[in-house]
Order: sequence, then C-alpha cells, then structure tokens
Amino acid sequence: MQNTLGDLNNHLFAQLERLGDEDLKGEELAEEIKRSVAVTGIAEQIISNGALVLKAKVAYEDNISADPANRPKMLEG
Repeated sequence: MQNTLGDLNNHLFAQLERLGDEDLKGEELAEEIKRSVAVTGIAEQIISNGALVLKAKVAYEDNISADPANRPKMLEG
C-alpha cells in the first residue's frame, strides 16, 4: 500500500496531539519538539513534491499534442 496525502494529514494531526499532551515535560517534551521539526520538514518536502507533480501533469495535459504513451512515469501515480 502506498502512502497518501491523507496519511500525511493523519500523521501531522497525530503529532499535533502529542505536542498538546500537557503531561509532557522536560526531556520528553524536548524530544517531541525535535520529532515535530523533523516531521514538519519531511511533510513540507512531500507537499512540495506533490505540487510539482500536479503542475507538471497540468502542463502536460494542456499540451494538446501530448502523446499519453510518452507521459513521464512520475505522472502515472
């Protein structure tokens, strides 16, 4: 099974819930904040990549003479 943007959304909300845990203090809180920074960085890259694929797909489909057989593999998924 492939990951989806819906999965990413679920991970981001789960991370937000962990950050909202009022019982987290000191080192545990610091670790969760570090994890959040890492998750945010990866999420930004996934979203950026998705936006690029969407732009490429729109540009490709706007080209009336585009041959579907020559569509870049990345645009198939």
